[in-house]
Amino acid sequence: MPNEFNQKIIDEFRANEGRVGGMFEGAPLVLLTTTGAKSGKPFTTPVMYMTDGDRYIVIASNAGADNHPAWYHNLRATPEATVEVGTEKFEAKAEFVEGDERDRLYAAMVEREPGFAEYEAKTTRRIPVIALTRAA
Repeated sequence: MPNEFNQKIIDEFRANEGRVGGMFEGAPLVLLTTTGAKSGKPFTTPVMYMTDGDRYIVIASNAGADNHPAWYHNLRATPEATVEVGTEKFEAKAEFVEGDERDRLYAAMVEREPGFAEYEAKTTRRIPVIALTRAA
C-alpha cells in the first residue's frame, strides 16, 4: 500500500488522465507498479520520467536520500513492471543502465528537471537509471 502522500497522487493521476496538480503539476509522471521483493505484493509509485526513443527512463533518486527507493529494489528482484502513462497501461521490462549511457541519460533528466542535480549533490551513492521497455 502506498503511503498517504503517494496515494493521493495516484488517485489524482488516475482520475485526471495522468495529470496531477500541486508540486508535480506539469511534471512528466508515470505510475510504476512493481512486485515487492520480499512480500511479492504489487506496489504502485508515482515516478518522474523522460523518454529516450521508445524507452521510458526513470531515476531512482529517492529525492537524494542515501538509500535507493523501494521500487528500485523491487525491480532488481523482479525486473517486470506495469507502467501507466496518461490513460495507457502496459507491461514493461526494466534494464539497469550503466556507464556512459547512464551518465548521458542522467544529464538529460537534469536538463529537463533541474531538481535531479540537487538530488545527486545530496548523496554519495550513484543514483541508478532504469530504462523501461514495453514487453513484447
